[in-house]
Amino acid sequence: MWISRLRFTQQVASQFVRSPAFWQASRAKPGGTLRTPFLPSFLDAAPKASCTASKHVRQSPCQAKAMSSEAPKQISTPKAQKVNIALCQIAVSEDKDKNIQTAKAAIQEATQAGAKLVVLPEMWNCPYSNESFPKYAEDIDAGSSASVSAMSSAAKENAVTLVAGSIPESSNGKLYNTCCVFDDQGKLLVKHRKVHLFDIDIPGKITFKESETLTQGDDFTVVDTPACRVGIGICYDLRFPELAMVYAQRGVQLIVYPGAFNMTTGPAHWELLQKARAVDNQLFVATCSPARNQGAGYTAWGHSMIIDPFAAIVAQTQESAGTVHAEIDFAQVNERRQNMPLFKQKRFDLYALIDKTLS
Repeated sequence: MWISRLRFTQQVASQFVRSPAFWQASRAKPGGTLRTPFLPSFLDAAPKASCTASKHVRQSPCQAKAMSSEAPKQISTPKAQKVNIALCQIAVSEDKDKNIQTAKAAIQEATQAGAKLVVLPEMWNCPYSNESFPKYAEDIDAGSSASVSAMSSAAKENAVTLVAGSIPESSNGKLYNTCCVFDDQGKLLVKHRKVHLFDIDIPGKITFKESETLTQGDDFTVVDTPACRVGIGICYDLRFPELAMVYAQRGVQLIVYPGAFNMTTGPAHWELLQKARAVDNQLFVATCSPARNQGAGYTAWGHSMIIDPFAAIVAQTQESAGTVHAEIDFAQVNERRQNMPLFKQKRFDLYALIDKTLS
């Protein structure tokens, strides 16, 4: 009843404030401020807004504001150093063994050229298709993954930190799009399972639904490596700024996204999204794509690149197979944050980012 009455009184009030009587009553005195006009007495009978939550309202605006007013802690970044990074944009075939050998050769070539951190593409050991994922999937936890074993050996033999792109992982009857990170001794430091699955339908352009075969991951991935503190995302994860914001709060210096944007989304958004993630969070972003293969069922855009905290392109490949190097000075992260302290200037009294994975 009171809701109907409130709507009625709001309608009447709306009509009333447009009347000449309202503006006559609200006319400011010379040199004064606008006075609150009189209102009909029946408007005072409307229920007053309350900050008390009822069974019909999960949380009132006042309660939400109180909960979000405290600024979260931003973890300091590790000591800055200069690191030579290589992005290996390799050609992927239907032959897994050949793909493994191609990856190993690219890693060796990159480290011989001075790289201390090497990145491989998304799904580097198999064609990118829902038909291929189950056929090429490997059980990493069971220790029976030929791809992981080869990458561990390559990291150790070349004494390099390796973000080994991604491969299809089988685990407990499910399939994941998984990235493995190795230190320079070949130790598997962490796995990242793609959090946001690539399900899109652009009529006349492209339709792809990873969810037909893959399961989404349920955690963030931040790891300290000999090179720097790295946050991992995979391809479609790049489109979600919240993931990058959490990584920035956790002191990440570089976010690596192995990815395979296509010929529709690549030209439109690939570079744009990388620059947005980098400049919004004032950190480095690196992406690594498979080389473009026009004869494949899914054609990758290519253009692997590194973006600095001021949104400048530091290094970039074209569409064909190849490796690009860049020396990154991670001192830029703190320098840009000191020049423009965005995190300190955020209005946490008005909004908040909640990391639900923390206990």
